[in-house]
Amino acid sequence: MTPNVLVTRRLPSAVLARLESTCHVDLHTGADAIGADALKARAVGKSAIVCLLTDTIDDAVLDAAGPSLKVVANVAVGYNNIDVAACRARGVVVTNTPDVLTNACADFTWALILAVTRRLGEGERVVRAGTWPGWGLDYMLGTELRGKQLGLVGLGRIARAVADKAPAFAVTVAYTSRSAELRGATAMPLDRLLATSDIVSLHVPLTPATTHLIDRKALAKMRRSAYLINTARGPVVDEAALAWALRERLIAGAALDVYEKEPVVHSDLLGLENVLLIPHLASATTETRTAMADLAVSNVLAVLAGQAPVTPVP
Repeated sequence: MTPNVLVTRRLPSAVLARLESTCHVDLHTGADAIGADALKARAVGKSAIVCLLTDTIDDAVLDAAGPSLKVVANVAVGYNNIDVAACRARGVVVTNTPDVLTNACADFTWALILAVTRRLGEGERVVRAGTWPGWGLDYMLGTELRGKQLGLVGLGRIARAVADKAPAFAVTVAYTSRSAELRGATAMPLDRLLATSDIVSLHVPLTPATTHLIDRKALAKMRRSAYLINTARGPVVDEAALAWALRERLIAGAALDVYEKEPVVHSDLLGLENVLLIPHLASATTETRTAMADLAVSNVLAVLAGQAPVTPVP
């Protein structure tokens, strides 16, 4: 019997064709994320669900799918959108897409660091608005990276790849991690890292412990000349607190790729010039997004064939 697979968003055509060669595919073709009710309705009787981080896979969806569901494959490295415990209780395998997006996200983190420290967003807006007064010796001065300290909060694959690129900019690296170590970098408690780093880059998963990890108290510990970078998950940062810190110039700037309530951005951030706001593009290269989708499909095909998944969620 041909297994039925729900795919909640369009995938690259070659990847989709690979899945369609062995499965009946129910593809959500809308431009927006599939709604919660539609997700439940279309999950009924499915053997697998290929989903994105915008899709919540909870008890309601799992109950709707029923006992036929064998695997939920998330096209993302994070999986806070999936109730993993509820899946395991039903014998449903959960997979994600690590490794294939590591380099793209690390490159993008450095792009954000360079853009915010050199005020590229501000400069581009001035040019487009037609208000650039012309070259000036002290016009829109930024900050050089050489000799600065980059503080990594979390030490997963992406954070390590970011650290690997630091020598190219003559930047030293500090990190905070509960158990991992990084040769050539300095381990620090979070409070010390915040107080001593010129750039703080977030690389932690979203958990109850990391929700609003960066709040008013944390921001007040940072240097007034420091920058905050978030390519992890939006709720790791209290956006209202960040707007306050930026408005009061408690930190020099911030660059965000993720938000608390995507795609909504806190209104207080929108009017601030010292924050760079990017629409969740860290893994957005053709090569990486294709590899992510292909890995998710590989996980589905492996599980449905009775084999071990390629990248199961630990």
